[in-house]
Formats: sequence, structure tokens, C-alpha cells
Amino acid sequence: MLQMEHSPTLNTVLMVEDTIKNSEDSVMTIAELKRKLPKQVNHNTLKGILEYLEYSNKILVTMKGITWIHNPNKKLQKAIAKGLEL
Repeated sequence: MLQMEHSPTLNTVLMVEDTIKNSEDSVMTIAELKRKLPKQVNHNTLKGILEYLEYSNKILVTMKGITWIHNPNKKLQKAIAKGLEL
């Protein structure tokens, strides 16, 4: 896990999460994310938040950028758990 000088507040984590989740773009770079955030976030703090969101399976970070992958649909989760082919 990335070592940060200080931990982000819950409001900052939720702000980043909502910005990614509600983005019209399917993939965005960190630079694009920074421009879309309503408030400025320290780069290292943002990296730590992204690491947490990826660890909690809400986003996927690839060479092309960041994308939202979390889907709380109960039927989907059940199908995945049972291994049903859709």
C-alpha cells in the first residue's frame, strides 16, 4: 500500500469515487480526473485513493486510464458467484 503523509478524509475519497463513477467517459487518465474533480487533491493523496478504490474492486487502473467497474446488482453478483454463463 502507498505510504501517505496524511490520510484523505472520507469526503475526499467519496468525491473522487463519485467523479469516476458518474463520468461520461468510460476511461479517463489521472490528468483528466484531476480536471473533473470539484476540488483540487494532492497528487500523492489521489494516488492513494485510486489504490484503495482498485483494491476494493470499484475501479480498474490500466495503461489507458481509470475505469469504474463496481456493479452492486445482486443478481449479477449471484451469477458471478455461481459461475453461470450469461
